[in-house]
Amino acid sequence: MSEDIYMPGATTVGLVCKEGAILGSERRYAYGTFVMSKVAKKVFKITDNIGIGCAGIIGDMQVLSREALAYMNIYEYERGRAGTVKNAAKLMANLLSARRLFPYLAQTIIAGVDNGSPSLFVMDPIGSVLEDKFAAVGTGAEVAMGVLESEYREGLSVDEARPLILRAIRSALARDISSGDGVDLLVITEGGIKEESHSLVKAKSE
Repeated sequence: MSEDIYMPGATTVGLVCKEGAILGSERRYAYGTFVMSKVAKKVFKITDNIGIGCAGIIGDMQVLSREALAYMNIYEYERGRAGTVKNAAKLMANLLSARRLFPYLAQTIIAGVDNGSPSLFVMDPIGSVLEDKFAAVGTGAEVAMGVLESEYREGLSVDEARPLILRAIRSALARDISSGDGVDLLVITEGGIKEESHSLVKAKSE
């Protein structure tokens, strides 16, 4: 049976910028040629300064985000301080690695800000962890990564990074039939997390 039946398409991207980090994903949830939903959420707030973006099975994304939220709350209660982005990445890696023989079908990007310093980690379904300045996962990742590779630069402001994220996702939507129907963003700064929604029409005007 085709692997596409088990791994729905998606395009999820993230990058770090001068004031923080941004995660973004389109909203389509498709199995092959069948679109199950046009409002699927694939970016999630974990703490006041950490978010995750996923590509894969929606149920697996939701379970992982809930588990991460619960464990990060426990960490803060026991240690008396909020967990860092690196703590969240290691936690997610452990959750994924523990299921490596029957893995969650989700690729994950974790990003956030610790004491004014933004960071981003990307991981595969069995828990490999890589730190980077930008990343893309999902069936549209190759196209989105091409845009990020050519246009990303150190020291981008949030206002400069937002349209770059939108351009990267929009480029993937033009080539990946499994991605589409608008974009959700998490804009993460030291002041907190702001959730935004952008229609395709609005994204084209960016």
